Amino acid sequence: VQLQASGGGLVQAGGSLRLSCAASVRTWTMGWFRQAPGKEREFVGGITWSGGTIVADSVKGRFTISRENAKNTVFLQMNSLKPEDTAVYYCAASVTGSGARGPYDYWGQGTQVTVSS
Repeated sequence: VQLQASGGGLVQAGGSLRLSCAASVRTWTMGWFRQAPGKEREFVGGITWSGGTIVADSVKGRFTISRENAKNTVFLQMNSLKPEDTAVYYCAASVTGSGARGPYDYWGQGTQVTVSS
C-alpha cells in the first residue's frame, strides 16, 4: 500500500490549508498524524470507509477530515491555523476493519505544514 500526501506549505496564523492523501489500494480506515520538532507523533484525526470520524481535541472545531472512497483519498481541511499546528503531517491507512483511531498499518512520507505568527 502506497500513500501519497500533498498540500502542505507555509501559511500565516488564522489561515487555511487542505491536505490530501491518495492510497494505491482500497483502504478501510484513513487518518492523519503529526509530529512537531522534539515531540512525539500525535493523532490528528481518522475516518472509516463508512464515514465515521474522530478528531483530536486539540484540533476539534478547526480541522475536518473527509474522504472520497472512489479515489481512495482522504482530506484534512485545516482552518484557523495556529503556530502550534506547525508539524510534519503524515497520512496513514488500514486495510483491516479498524476504527477511526486505528490501529494503522501503512504510512505516507509526510508533508510539512508551517504556520507563521
